[in-house]
Amino acid sequence: MSARLNTAQPYALGLFRIVVGLLFACHGAASLFGVLGGAVGTEGGTVDTGSWPGWYAAAIQLVCGVLVLLGLGTRAAAFLASGSMAYAYFKVHQPGALWPLENGGEASAMFCWAFLLLVFTGSGALSVDRLITRRSPAKREPAAQQATAAA
Repeated sequence: MSARLNTAQPYALGLFRIVVGLLFACHGAASLFGVLGGAVGTEGGTVDTGSWPGWYAAAIQLVCGVLVLLGLGTRAAAFLASGSMAYAYFKVHQPGALWPLENGGEASAMFCWAFLLLVFTGSGALSVDRLITRRSPAKREPAAQQATAAA
């Protein structure tokens, strides 16, 4: 059973990355463009352009969410996203109460830890990162040298 689950691990990680990236990008799109119900507390509106920290957080959410969704520069995008969610939790939510359930910071805490996990695991299967590493010349050379040596 464990062997079968281990073979599926890159695909499960890839699906996890896709879902987390999509949800994060949706938060950014809602705040920047007013779609999907708009920014929280604006009754369907958007955050003011250039406002600190709302607009910058939304821009990070949209850009990093799309990058993570695609699996392009996953570790760097996830690192930035995780840091922005840690900032959101400790500056916005935590001053209201200690526990996320009490201060409304569950989403910030979950996104922070989910992205931190992706920093360490990478993108998994079904990613642009993996496609690029498969096609890079540095990866092809050892295989070509092995084929030449075997002949």
